[in-house]
Amino acid sequence: MSILEFIQSSNITLSEKLLEIVYVIIGLVCIYAAMRNLRDQTNEKRIGTAIFWGVLGLLFIIGRWIPSEVAGGLVIVMVLPPIFKQVGAGKDTMKPSEHKMHEGFQALGSRIFIPAFSIGVVALLFALFTSISSLVGITVGVFIGMIILAMMRPKANGPRVFLEDSRRMLDIVGPLVMLPTLLAILGATFTAAGVGDVISDLVGAVIPQGNLVIGIVVYCVGMALFTMIMGNAFAAITVMTVGIGAPFVLSLGADPTIVGSLALTCGYCGTLMTPMAANFNIVPVAILEMDDEYGVIKKQIVPALIMLAFQIALMISLVVL
Repeated sequence: MSILEFIQSSNITLSEKLLEIVYVIIGLVCIYAAMRNLRDQTNEKRIGTAIFWGVLGLLFIIGRWIPSEVAGGLVIVMVLPPIFKQVGAGKDTMKPSEHKMHEGFQALGSRIFIPAFSIGVVALLFALFTSISSLVGITVGVFIGMIILAMMRPKANGPRVFLEDSRRMLDIVGPLVMLPTLLAILGATFTAAGVGDVISDLVGAVIPQGNLVIGIVVYCVGMALFTMIMGNAFAAITVMTVGIGAPFVLSLGADPTIVGSLALTCGYCGTLMTPMAANFNIVPVAILEMDDEYGVIKKQIVPALIMLAFQIALMISLVVL
């Protein structure tokens, strides 16, 4: 389907069309980061960095319209710079000084949270009152937040500031920005490959059939462990539900709503304990410039284990008792 046919087609929903615009915007931001890094003489890895962000941006913009073989080839090109450690950040940024940040805080105070709050509110409104993707709502909320922030300090916050801060954030996060997407793809691949059936056979040889309590414990602990491997509870729940949840819990009459929601929460406990959940546990380390790469995880292990035990007990009490 061509771009013109996509736009004119009545079979394509408004949500899908708007979502494609969101991807184009994301792609343009990535390409901007590529161009700025390419011209940044302080970045020793500027060529590899430009290739990574440029190809990623290109995939966001034209990925839907090119053959899968071409897209796959571009993905290979994109991952080569990170593999050879050729993606980095230079010093040519508009990072504010400590004095500027303190001055900004004094001027705005708690009002700085209003733009961030607007993003959540707009996304919620889209989810509750429209059939349009909440991702589109988040994007609209971001633009509203930018307008609010610009109105708060019109001289300090122009379009260039937003672009440079976007570029700076991408430079800080680096290739880890792709990890959630890749992990979600991995979960779908595992499911299609029948990993859930293999897990079901292995678990069936160990735990007794018909014991709902043991089935719940194994399912919940499995969700936490598999999430630690996958780095994403949404990727883990499909595989674990096929392998353990369905045959050892749901087949015994458990309420799918209760089981599914609490199983995801158990997966989130695993998220707190793994570096694979880079957007939660590794990216903050980079942003805060912490000395200990695993400092965030170490602080979260005990609370995560306590919450996991509570979720297991809650599921047993709601399903069995």
